[in-house]
Amino acid sequence: MVEHTYRVMVRGRFTDLDDAGRARLLAAVERHGVLDNGFSEQGALSYDRSLDFFSYRVQLRGEVEDTDRAVCDRARVLAARAVEAFGVDFRDMKASATDLDLMKVNRPRRLGRES
Repeated sequence: MVEHTYRVMVRGRFTDLDDAGRARLLAAVERHGVLDNGFSEQGALSYDRSLDFFSYRVQLRGEVEDTDRAVCDRARVLAARAVEAFGVDFRDMKASATDLDLMKVNRPRRLGRES
């Protein structure tokens, strides 16, 4: 079977945060900045001090016969684990996947003077 590489973005919202949950998230907020965490095979949870929304970025390999839905389901499970590691709840988790092997790469054109 042929495998492709997918970049999956999962978005969700924190919900029912108590003071202890807020404290745990805020203690780690500097390590979970949106600009500091890109796509990786380990996955990366990102959020800001508002503690409202979060995102989880992960790069996964999957068989071509797998649908984007299967890859997104795997990513949602990983995102749930990352959020639950803080002992907090979440809701409204949605995922979208991009198949990197199907992306068209546009090469930059050389600009020169026309004669």
